[in-house]
Parts: sequence; structure tokens; C-alpha cells
Amino acid sequence: MFSILLVLLVIVAVMMIGLILLQKSEGSGMSGSSASAMFGGALTGTAAGNFLTRATGWLATIFFILCAALALVASKTNMSAQQSELRSEIVMQENAPETQTANTSENQPVK
Repeated sequence: MFSILLVLLVIVAVMMIGLILLQKSEGSGMSGSSASAMFGGALTGTAAGNFLTRATGWLATIFFILCAALALVASKTNMSAQQSELRSEIVMQENAPETQTANTSENQPVK
């Protein structure tokens, strides 16, 4: 479930980036050349502005809903088994250098 939501979130984010780049800005943006080429001139002017603005709003809403759903799924996922394995591995790594340094200092002759 988590993977599916994550893939959907990435797809929506890429689509939203594309739509934002297509929107007309103060410097005309990319919408002047791209929108007319992609849609055959049908979405130029105000029609393109309204469509792109509404589509961006919908994608932004979907993006935030997916973020909330991902957070909910991640909080419900049983991560205790994975965390306990990680903790035991960290403890083993922390204890390993201490025992190695103790063994090497005992074997060295005193000068």
C-alpha cells in the first residue's frame, strides 16, 4: 500500500511540475510555445490559463491528500521488528570496537 501511494505521489508531483512550468508568468513562461504546439492552439490565451490554473489546483489537492495518506499508512505500519533488528545491529557495532581495543591493550607489553 505504501509503495503504491508513493508511486502515485511521485507521478502527481511530476505532473504538477509540468503544469506549473506551462503556466503563463510575467515573462510569458513556457506556455506560449508549448501549449500552442501540444494542443494545436486550442488552449492559448485565457482558456489555457483557466485550464492550467484549475488543473494545478486539483493536482495540488491530490498531492496533499496523498501526503496525508502516506503519513497515515507509515504511522500504522508495524516498524517495531525492523527497528529492533537495527537496534541490535547498532549495539553489536558499538560493543565490537570496545572489546577489540581492550584485547589489544592487554596483549601489548609494558615499556
